[in-house]
Amino acid sequence: MSQNLVSLELSNEQLAQAEQAVTALEQALAGLVSLSIGERRRLTKMGQKSEVFCRQTLRVLAQNPQIVPPGLELAEAQADLLALDQLAPLLDRVQRLAERGRDTEMALGADVMDAALEGYALLKVSGRQQGLDGLRKELSSRWARSRSAEPEPAEA
Repeated sequence: MSQNLVSLELSNEQLAQAEQAVTALEQALAGLVSLSIGERRRLTKMGQKSEVFCRQTLRVLAQNPQIVPPGLELAEAQADLLALDQLAPLLDRVQRLAERGRDTEMALGADVMDAALEGYALLKVSGRQQGLDGLRKELSSRWARSRSAEPEPAEA
């Protein structure tokens, strides 16, 4: 019996609507940046534990402007914190949607794979009688183990 984790039919209209929504999201958030792997590694990150520290420090600095040198750019840090607060709920929703999309993709693939495995088992059992043995052998390449290439003998 085949599994059916998900049944999903998307109309051309739904796909076009989703495509337009993603395009609109990309345009609305055109200021987002991409960091290289090296940049990600080098950055001092603000995690959950340090967020309270950062917020309190910026608040104390704002309350005591006499100790803030001009090079610190406190206003820019405050603007960054505001943008972070505005962006976080939206990114949470986008992440949840992406996770559901990946889970749905996995479930659809698992359903297809399950049905294909059942079908292949049927070909193994009754395919020869139906003249499908050649096709079954072709499909069996999925299960073939690759042998490591043997070194060619050295020429003398």
